[in-house]
Amino acid sequence: MSDVSDQAPERTAVPLLTPAGGLPELVDSTRLLSAAVDRLAGGTGPLAVDAERASGFRYSNRAYLLQFRRAGAGTVLVDPIPIAGELAPLAELINPLEWVLHSADQDLPGLDELGMRPAALYDTELAGRLAGYERVGLAAIVERKLGFELKKGHGADDWSNRPLPETWLNYAALDVEVLLELRDAVAEDLESQGKTDWAAQEFEHVRLAGPPKPKPDRWRRTSQIHSLKSPRQLAAVRELWTARDELARKRDVAPGRVLPDSAIVAAATADPRTVDALRSLPVFGGPRQRRSSALWMQALDRARALSPEDLPPVTQPFTGPPPVNRWSRRNPEAAERLTAARAAITELSERVKVPVENLLTPELVRRLCWDFDPAGHPGDLTQVTAEIDETLASGGARPWQRELTAPLLAEALRTAPTHVTGE
Repeated sequence: MSDVSDQAPERTAVPLLTPAGGLPELVDSTRLLSAAVDRLAGGTGPLAVDAERASGFRYSNRAYLLQFRRAGAGTVLVDPIPIAGELAPLAELINPLEWVLHSADQDLPGLDELGMRPAALYDTELAGRLAGYERVGLAAIVERKLGFELKKGHGADDWSNRPLPETWLNYAALDVEVLLELRDAVAEDLESQGKTDWAAQEFEHVRLAGPPKPKPDRWRRTSQIHSLKSPRQLAAVRELWTARDELARKRDVAPGRVLPDSAIVAAATADPRTVDALRSLPVFGGPRQRRSSALWMQALDRARALSPEDLPPVTQPFTGPPPVNRWSRRNPEAAERLTAARAAITELSERVKVPVENLLTPELVRRLCWDFDPAGHPGDLTQVTAEIDETLASGGARPWQRELTAPLLAEALRTAPTHVTGE
């Protein structure tokens, strides 16, 4: 496996300010969509794809602008909002193609909602990680590999606004302007390092993964919740969070714009018993919040009415291993195994120039180390390796990851200390 230096070539980046063919007309009608489909159909090779969402503004993961580019066809910008029910011809054309995206897992769910699902995938961000690049943002990789400077600035804007400003559309078009060339450049690095198959397995995993499953007890991620100490206060947070989430979903507004986390924690702390008391708190006295006072009071009343056994525990319940900071006390041998496993994977990461988290998910490593029973593995190293390989496979690890890590983990877990002195 050859070594590709992470140092970018010594050259001055050329600013990429406007699309080479000019800013394309925004496709926002059936007539324009039909012409765009014909244009893309006349192109060849993979399809560069990007989508702009309204994260931080909207509740949904909806795509508010679609960007495509294909050799021989140029760039196509599609506004899916006015033609949402008429996109089938576009999906029929592009779904059999290989898509090239940057950070594909961010955009695939919104595209899937529109019936657009790639037959094959190439993720330049993930490819950069596997190639050992220190910085894997689109602008950083484009500058490193192609020598162009991408001006950023509108990615965090509210793309649900209409009409879309021309400066935003120019920014969006540039995001796919050199994506196909970038794919080929990064692919060369992966090939020279012997990682092409690793990347193919990762891309397929992302393509088939689907949207992430909601985590349990999401309300516990409320900012500043750790300042609350009683189950009754936590119940108030949970009820307010749930009421906010339902309202945000109904309005398609980001929850934090419906009611900030700080206001939820303030209400749980103050425990107001009347509307006037609620409105005396920061945020709740504003014009928008006053209209929702009854909703927030009902949530607080529900929390106060809960019986003690229905209150949430102060400590977040967990399935599987406890937090790592408790291992040395609860299971010191597992803590030693985790230390040994982490050291082995870190060494491997440095050797193959792949980030630790891309070799194996930290959660999978923790579960393996917690559940591993040395007494139950009396066989030789080959047998232990096979058993660990099976555990990793059941946890979703891809074949290339298991081939690299299973032998190292088998050795590390078998040789880790079986007890901690001084305990």
